[in-house]
Amino acid sequence: MMGVCLMNCCLLFITFLCALTNVNEALSPDGEALVRFRSGVSKSDGVISQWRPEDPDPCNWKGVTCDAKTKRVIALSLTHHKLRGPLPPELGQLDQLRLLMLHNNALYGSIPAALGNCTALEEIYLQNNYLTGTIPSEIGNLSALKDLDISNNNLNGAIPVSLGQLEKLTTFNVSNNFLEGKIPSDSLLARFSKDSFIGNLNLCGKQIDVVCKDDRGNSSTGSTAGQGGKTVKLLISASATVGGLLLVALMGFWGCFLYKKLGRVESKTLAIDVSGGASIVMFHGDLPYASKDIIKKLEALNEEHIIGCGGFGTVYKLDMEDGNVFALKKIVKLNEGFDRFFERELEILGSIKHRYLVNLRGYCNSPTSKLLLYDYLPGGSLDEALHERGEELDWDSRVNIIIGAAKGLAYLHHDCSPRIIHRDIKSSNILLDGNLEARVSDFGLAKLLEDEESHITTIVAGTFGYLAPEYMQSGRATEKTDVYSFGVLVLEVLSGKLPTDTSFIEKGYNVVGWLNFLISENRAREIVDRSCQGVETESLDALLSIATKCVSSSPDERPTMHRVVQLLESEVMTPCPSEFYDSSSD
Repeated sequence: MMGVCLMNCCLLFITFLCALTNVNEALSPDGEALVRFRSGVSKSDGVISQWRPEDPDPCNWKGVTCDAKTKRVIALSLTHHKLRGPLPPELGQLDQLRLLMLHNNALYGSIPAALGNCTALEEIYLQNNYLTGTIPSEIGNLSALKDLDISNNNLNGAIPVSLGQLEKLTTFNVSNNFLEGKIPSDSLLARFSKDSFIGNLNLCGKQIDVVCKDDRGNSSTGSTAGQGGKTVKLLISASATVGGLLLVALMGFWGCFLYKKLGRVESKTLAIDVSGGASIVMFHGDLPYASKDIIKKLEALNEEHIIGCGGFGTVYKLDMEDGNVFALKKIVKLNEGFDRFFERELEILGSIKHRYLVNLRGYCNSPTSKLLLYDYLPGGSLDEALHERGEELDWDSRVNIIIGAAKGLAYLHHDCSPRIIHRDIKSSNILLDGNLEARVSDFGLAKLLEDEESHITTIVAGTFGYLAPEYMQSGRATEKTDVYSFGVLVLEVLSGKLPTDTSFIEKGYNVVGWLNFLISENRAREIVDRSCQGVETESLDALLSIATKCVSSSPDERPTMHRVVQLLESEVMTPCPSEFYDSSSD
């Protein structure tokens, strides 16, 4: 009996030793680092959940490659796996790592400075994530680094001077972040083109043809500490500006929500005060109303008449006695010297009349605000039709909406005098009449109300998903930035999803990035809304081709809107091309 017990104890002890040996093998430094990475990932497609910490080494784990002799990790490749979580500093323990590929996921947080310990790294791909913070200067320690792509994140601060010391670097991309300051021009970074830096709000330097303030004769910082202080001040200033603007916008939208849902306690209080010297200016002679009749109607407006709130003001529905209906946009005056400029610009906008534009009929100049009078369109906005009302727009309706928007924008670019850059093309600025025919609205307002000191105002008022990369970088609007936004709009109509829909974001893309990925997989047609009835394959291919041209990262490669109309006319519309583009249409 004693011998049996002794044998059992020996077996248990041996089993314990084996288990302990396996644990110790699995918990090598490289294995620990990867387990730490896995524990920080809150969501994925399941690929890293198959990693087994009890394995003798991580070399058979999905996405992990080891050296055959040393069993050290030399590559970590986990792209397009919906990884959501931070990058842990323990990744710096992978000191034999040569390849780090984690792009096209949903990783967030900062890039760990400890990556600078991975001195064998030759390639880093972290693009298309949600990484924040600054670029660690320790990346400059990676003397073997050949490829570095951290584009399309939310990184800020300056580009570290240390990156200019990477002699083997052949690929460098920090585009579409929020980097600022001067791009080091006296280092190896000078050999990279504008494409490596485009899409950053406050970068300057020879590489992107933007003159830095210091180069204009302002006092130079002269030291790293000075540059850091300037960066902090700029960041605080920009953050305060954007924060203040967002707060104002949120308050406006919240106020509109309360107006619509709860009403005000004092129902007799007027939403619009036009007393004290208000005057009416009408642009078209086909409105048979006296000024006093319009003012009387304006004074009767209250919260029950609100039909929308946007970046430029509150919109009311104005019903006249004869049954005609108008939309009234209320814009609060900005300053005392604003009136003359505003009125001059409104005269220009009021002279424009076109079938595919929302016509400005007139305005009321009150002591406290500008009240712009527009045609009322009963179909609401394209944004509402696609994303809120649950309407199932069939293929013909979507094509006609795209065509109408193209015609309206082409008229603004090519037939107006002076020509008008819209600056804020998006689905909420495409309105629909009762027949679902599109009309472009709010043209001219972005320029009219922009902040002379900064273009942050127009960025906040717009939607990031629609903005061209070069506009994000420079703030300079051109016809080609409108063309880019129109291309995004086409993709939105075809897919039925917002440019920054969560289904794209979860894959690490916006709608443009998702299209490019599908094209690379030869699956471009899959972007179309599955609920759309009557899709015609030939016209879908043509529209995708046009949209792809419009959203090219290079403005020079984008067609003009006049050319877009020609392409739509020849490749999508049949068979009445003569009726498609009529710049003299009313």
